[in-house]
Parts: sequence; C-alpha cells; structure tokens
Amino acid sequence: MSDTSGTSVNSPKSSRSDILVAIGVIVIIGMLIIPLPAILLDFFMSLNLMISLLMILIVLYTTKPLDFSVFPTLLLITTVFGLALNVSSTRLILSKGVDFDGKIVKAFASFVVGTEGTEGLVIGFIIFIILIAVQFIVITKGATRVAEVAARFTLDALPGKQMTIDNAYNSGALTEEEATTRKNELQNEVDFYGAMDGASKFISGNVKVGILITIINVIGGIIVGTTIHGESIGLALATYVSLSVGDGLITQFPALLISTATGLIVTRAISDGTFGVEVTKQFTQQARVYWVGASFLFLLGILPGFPWYLLIPMSLITAYLAFKLTGDEKRALAGEIPAESTDTDQETPVEISPIVPLDPLSLELGYGLIPLVDKEQGAELLDRITRIRRESALELGLVVPRIRIIDNMRLEPSEYSIKITGVSVGKGVIRISHYLAINPGNVEEEIQGEKTIDPAFGLPALWIGEDQRELAERRGYTVVDSPSIIATHLTEIIKKHSYEMLGRQEVKKIMDTLRSDYSAVIDEVTKALTLGEIQKVLQGLLIEQVSIRNMIPILETIADYGVVSKEISFLIEKVRQTLGRQICLQYTSDGKVLKVLTIASDLEQLIIDSRLDTAGGPVAALEPGDHRKWITAVTNAVHGIQTSGYLPIILCSEAARILVKRSTSRDIPELVVLSVPEIASEIITEGVGEILLENRIENSVN
Repeated sequence: MSDTSGTSVNSPKSSRSDILVAIGVIVIIGMLIIPLPAILLDFFMSLNLMISLLMILIVLYTTKPLDFSVFPTLLLITTVFGLALNVSSTRLILSKGVDFDGKIVKAFASFVVGTEGTEGLVIGFIIFIILIAVQFIVITKGATRVAEVAARFTLDALPGKQMTIDNAYNSGALTEEEATTRKNELQNEVDFYGAMDGASKFISGNVKVGILITIINVIGGIIVGTTIHGESIGLALATYVSLSVGDGLITQFPALLISTATGLIVTRAISDGTFGVEVTKQFTQQARVYWVGASFLFLLGILPGFPWYLLIPMSLITAYLAFKLTGDEKRALAGEIPAESTDTDQETPVEISPIVPLDPLSLELGYGLIPLVDKEQGAELLDRITRIRRESALELGLVVPRIRIIDNMRLEPSEYSIKITGVSVGKGVIRISHYLAINPGNVEEEIQGEKTIDPAFGLPALWIGEDQRELAERRGYTVVDSPSIIATHLTEIIKKHSYEMLGRQEVKKIMDTLRSDYSAVIDEVTKALTLGEIQKVLQGLLIEQVSIRNMIPILETIADYGVVSKEISFLIEKVRQTLGRQICLQYTSDGKVLKVLTIASDLEQLIIDSRLDTAGGPVAALEPGDHRKWITAVTNAVHGIQTSGYLPIILCSEAARILVKRSTSRDIPELVVLSVPEIASEIITEGVGEILLENRIENSVN
C-alpha cells in the first residue's frame, strides 16, 4: 500500500520517522520529570530556536497552506516542548542560583540585552515585556481571529465548491479521479483550517504561561536565594531577575517566530505562489508608485535636520527601480516580454463553458452506502440500475438517460437522494446489513424491529436483521434487501417523473430514428405540429403512465387530428383512444374483465359544465364546497375498491375524462381514469360502484 506521493507507507524511511517522533515525545515527557544538565538544556534550547526558525521559513516558501498540513499538530508539539524547556530551566535556575551555567540563558540575559548590571536588568525586562505584548496583543490575537474566520468561511463555502466539482465532473471537464482528488483536497482544506482554529489557541495560552512562569521565577528566585541559599536581597535580585529575563527571552523568541508563522499560513489562502514570488510580483506591477516614493525621499532629504546621507541615496535607488520598471512596462506593451514575466510557470487558462448542463437523472449516495456500488465488494446495484433502464424502455417506450451515481459528502452516511436535473425528487435512508420488512396490509402477527416508512410507496415497514428475515417472510412481510430498496425507489421515480425526462432533443432523436423507415409519417406530423407540441402530447401520455413505445400509431393520430385542432388535451384524448387496447390491458384481470367505478350522470354533467380552459389545459372549476364533496366521494370510493382488492379505475365520458383526472391528481395521484371510447371491443367492463356527490357510494361488490 502506498500513499499519494508514492512513498510506501511501511517503508524503512517512514518507520524511522515514526520512531524519531516517538522518541521526541518521550524526551519531552522526560524533560518535565527528570532534571537536565545545563549542557543538555542549552542543546534543547538551541534546537527549539532552530525548529521555530525552520517553521517560519517553510511557511514563507510554501505555495499552498495544505503543503504544510502538519503545521497544526507541530504547533501543539512545539508549544509543549517550549513549556517543558521552561520547567527544566526553572528547575536549574532555582536549584543552582549563582552557580547556574546555562550558556544560552546567560547569553540572552546579557548579550542580547546589550548591557549588564541594574541597567541591563531593566532593559532586559522591558524587552521581555515588549516581546510579550507584541506577540499576545498583535500577532497571536490577529492570527487567532484570522484562523476563526478562515475556518468558518471555508466551511460555509464547502457546499458550493463541492457542487462546482460535481458540475465539472458531470460536464466531462474532470475525470472521476480528478474529481475525487479535488474533493479530497477540499475536505483536507476544511480540516486544516478547522485544526488551525483550535491550534492557534495554543499560542495564546503559551504566551500567558510564559508571563506566569517568568513572574514565578523572579519571586521564587528571590525567596530561594534569600532564605535557602543565604544570599543578600541585592544579589538575589541581580541573579534571579537576570536569569529569569534571559530564560523568558529564549523561550518567547521561538514562540514569537511560531506565532508569526501561524499568522502567515492562515493569511495566505489566496496566494498562488511562495511568499517571495508573490511579494516580487505584486511589488513590481506599477512603476509610478516608485517614482512618487523616490520624490518623497528626495524632498525629505533636503529638509534641514534630516539625514540627507541616508535619504538621498535611498531616493536614487528607488528612482532606479522606477526607471527599470517603466522600461519593463513599455516592452510589455510592445509585446517584447510577457506582462507577468515573474510567473513563468503559469499555464494558459482553459476556456470552459459558463453553463454546465445538469444530469437528467442522478443517484447520490452518502459515503456509508458506497459499498452498494463497489463491484470489488460484490455489489449488484449497478447491474440492477442497468436493468431498470432497459425495463423502463420496454414498459414506457422511453430511453431513460444515463443515471450518474455520485458520492455526496453533504448527505448523511446512510442516506441517498435521487435527483432530476439537480433537484431532489426522492430520498431515503438505508441500514446496511439490514432488511426492510414491509407490511403489505395482511400481516396479522407483527415482529420486533425499528419502525420506518418504505421510501418507494410510503408503506409502514421495519428494519430487521438477518436472523429475523425468515420469520418475517413466514408472517407475511415483504422482505427487501438494501439494493432492492434503492432500485425499487428509482423505478417508481422514473415512472412518476418520466415525462420530465422527455425533452425536445429526445423527441427529435426518436423521430430521426423513425424517419428512415417511416418518412411519410414523420413528414406529415412535422407539418401539422411543431416539435414542442408533439413533445407536450407525449408528455401528457407519460404523466398517466401510458407507454409511448408504439410511436407510429401515436404520430399518425397526431397527424390526423392536428389539422383539426392543435389543443394538446384534445390530441392526448385522441391518441389515448387509438391506444385504447394497450391502455385497458394494463388493468384487466383474467378474461379481459375491467372492474370500474362510474360517476352519477348528474355529477358527471356538473363536472363537464364546470370546465375552464387555461393555458395549461382544461380544468374542472367546481365550487369549493362541491369540490370538497367530490374529492371526499372519490376518496371513499377508491378506499372501498382497494379494500375489495381491486385497482381504483373510473370510467366516464370522453368530455369528462381529462377533467376528472386533473381534479383528482393532487389528492389521489394513483387513480386511473378511462373514457368510454378507450375501451376496446373485446374488453368486458364490470361496474363495482357509483360515485355520488352526496358522499354515498352504491357498491355492487359482495
């Protein structure tokens, strides 16, 4: 197994690194417990200074913050290391006093301060306070605030960035591997800024502890020196204040470098290059800035009292830079050099379309459901989806577009979502390694399980384990595995929303395919109606689950009646009558018997008289009271028919059919409405009830 860089995870090199890190952590723990000799303390203090210097240099030369993703963890380790050094140095200073021979601490107590004696103590203490103030009030506070804002905005921008990656992948601009890589980088970026938000608190805590340790060292040193070592108060002050200030400087100076590195790494989110490259590039874009600066320095230099021997040379150097940049700008305009010659590694930007078409149909999975589509784990969902597309083509006559399967990190791990053109039309939750036991309505003895709802049909169901499967089947439950749940839900979504997947382009493809064998039909129908009108007729059929596979009779009927009227609802009714046998056979029982509900003649006439033609077609504009009574009557009738084991089908006149269907589509979408002309001659109709406006149903079912 190997990581993204190609280095083997279990290679000797990585093993040595892990061992060194483990040893380092053990050493830090040991420093807190075991007294260190002065020479070892000097070594570790030098090492701390070197590490902090390396960290700020790495940040300066890092192109992207994620290239130094170990920084938050390293920040914690170096903070603990610095505190361990404080503990070790405090132990030596208080125990040895005047005999303390730590070279690094003494060097910072004298050489860095610049003078000795009382004056040196005061200056050293002032420098220490200044370092603490700058680090705590300016750098650490600013870096902490920037880290908080960066973490929040990075998290807020995550959904939009993920959608951009998905759209680029869907449009073919990215391969699956590239999309996965970018998603991983995006997640790493969120994790990095989240970690930096917390890690920045270590720095502020370190500063506070540094102040506390220094104060304790001074007070404790005076107490130890005067009471235990028998030193005078003057000698104790000179010794312990000096050593405490030196210790504070050597520990806070690396902390200052690390604080600065923290601020740099979280403020460079919009940078595309190293800090040096970005500074060079952005400081050499406008020559006039340097002309103004040179003039100001020259004027300042000739004023009385100002050091002309410094300001005038600086003015000349700035003027030279301005002159050189002016020449570069002129050559860039003339085409001799590129306008941004400082960035030689930039690639020519690729032109991409500002509008990326969405997937006609997509299945998004939470990361916990990825095994369902992983062929290496024996998943069968992909094969089932292929069969669904094939069966839908045979059943509906519609070639279902390619179904894109996407892993969506915004979904819950066990959640899935079915989308049409990017809009969710169905969701569900899957319990891996569990079965869904659906109660079809005839279960007498229930079993124990987690209650839920079947996502495809909305029936009450239970999540059960493998050990309950056989028992559930014996008691009458319909037991379904995880892939079947998604496949069934997807099938129902396709049936319900098939009309949304039939666009003008799909209709044109169908007609282009038929043109070679049925050119006369295609020519005639395209003369009578536009492509959009033909599409609306086909969509009207699919809305009511009428297959458009038998396309030639459909187009011939459209051509015949298209010259009479171009009203879409009228053409749909005529096509349905042509396909009457096909429609009726979907619902007949053995012997071609069709069990139907009828509508009382006065009620049917009331519906016809209420017809209102709108831009979307005719609707039944019943009075609100009559409409409520009508829906109640139909609902009661449908419930009675379903209780008897029959499919709810209403048979009415041609004039009323579309009005009845549209008036009940919202409340009873599964209701089938047929007109008398649609009934083929060999079909036997048998009335099982009559719908009355007074909510009374004369049911003939015994």
